[in-house]
Amino acid sequence: MSEWETVIGLEVHCELATKTKLFCCCPNDFGAEPNTYVCPVCLGLPGSLPVLNERAVEFALRVGEALHCVIPEESIFHRKNYFYPDMPKNFQISQYDEPVCGNGWLAITNPDGTARRVGVERAHLEEDTGKTSHVGGGGGRIHGADHSLVDYNRAGVPLLEIVSKPDLRSPEEARAYVAELRGVLEAIGVSDVKMEEGSLRIDANISLRPAGSEKLGTRAEVKNMNSLRSLVRALEYEAGRQAEVLETGEAVVQETRHWDEEAGRTYSLRSKEEAYDYRYFPEPDLVPLLPSAEWRDKVRAAMPELPAARKARLVEAWGLSEVDAGVLVGTPGLADYAEGAAAAGAPGRDVTNWVTGDLLAHLKESGSSPGDLALAPAGLAELVKLVADGTLSRPLAKEVLGAALAGAGGGSPAAIVAERGLAQVSDEDSLVAAVAAVLDAHPGEVERYRSGEDKDRKKLRGFFMGKVMAEMKGRGNPQVLNRLLDEALGAS
Repeated sequence: MSEWETVIGLEVHCELATKTKLFCCCPNDFGAEPNTYVCPVCLGLPGSLPVLNERAVEFALRVGEALHCVIPEESIFHRKNYFYPDMPKNFQISQYDEPVCGNGWLAITNPDGTARRVGVERAHLEEDTGKTSHVGGGGGRIHGADHSLVDYNRAGVPLLEIVSKPDLRSPEEARAYVAELRGVLEAIGVSDVKMEEGSLRIDANISLRPAGSEKLGTRAEVKNMNSLRSLVRALEYEAGRQAEVLETGEAVVQETRHWDEEAGRTYSLRSKEEAYDYRYFPEPDLVPLLPSAEWRDKVRAAMPELPAARKARLVEAWGLSEVDAGVLVGTPGLADYAEGAAAAGAPGRDVTNWVTGDLLAHLKESGSSPGDLALAPAGLAELVKLVADGTLSRPLAKEVLGAALAGAGGGSPAAIVAERGLAQVSDEDSLVAAVAAVLDAHPGEVERYRSGEDKDRKKLRGFFMGKVMAEMKGRGNPQVLNRLLDEALGAS
């Protein structure tokens, strides 16, 4: 592969989080019974006319601002003609050569830590298709299936297709781009970006060219990648496949290929269509889109903090590493949760240690999101304070955290501590008695400690500490116990 340079451009299809579809009043909601959110407009019945969803346009303008795009004074819709069972009108209302947003960029951080800009060719509005399910044999594919079912609930849902320039040079760089873009789309509130539900879908155009060449190679478009992991695996496979083709002296075929997650490979779907295959022409039932300067100014003024700016602020304000700040900002809802805990009075750095450690592990294990947690941000702040004031040791705090996440104590760490008697013991009289009891019970180990070498002394020191903590049922203040043990053992 060192002889070849990989060139990647991505088409990210983002379902917009409007209440209704793009051209009708049917609900835009995931998970309903099949074919219950349909009407004459989204089914393309004769005589029905589309009416553009104003909120979808506002969301498109937000994306344009976030991606530093040029917002033209006028854009228009076209009919994109093709004939699939899940496209009820046999054409899709989309935008072609005059999109709502164009010529922007997104800053990303490469896997090696360097920063660069990836160009955004365009972002255009269009309606989504329905969903076809192939039933029976064939593993969900049409070949070998007994029959197919079509659900038109998704037909007409507003999509924004964000097309990058062919600026990406590796699968990992493509991953970084999508991760950053997903964070931006979530931060500005235009989509829930749930790839597992199809709210964010990726098509990748990939080609190879000789290293050092400026001429682009023949590309293949890869579809059906529903996670960042799948994106990387699919692009790695396809780059290897194309390299093998080129090195045998054959030519890469321009085509659309399907990613098979289970098999870990792509396979050919159809020859790649060109724009003329779709017979684009202006949509006669919609007038040009003319967002006023006042509207654009209003959208710009209401833009929230973007992920890159938020990450930089947290690094500066809380003294975080780039990695920790990236985990906070890059995990949906996690930075909001952490900032809520900090607003409740806990130091941001301490909050981050808990959030990016134990709390994030719980979220991954349970498959939940920060908004689903039984422990509110104020509850985490309470836990941090209990550790800071010496009420809880770190191990006890982990126990309390687990209980709070399970819903104990009404989600209040202080209540759990009170109910279970978990407060850390710092009373020296009690701790001195525990140390004395352990040392009296192990005179041989005490003698070996006092006469032994450093390596043995270190092991025995841990042994004594463990026994004393067991004597205190894990509630002894470790700082005080360490000092008392040193004094009792005569450590220098």
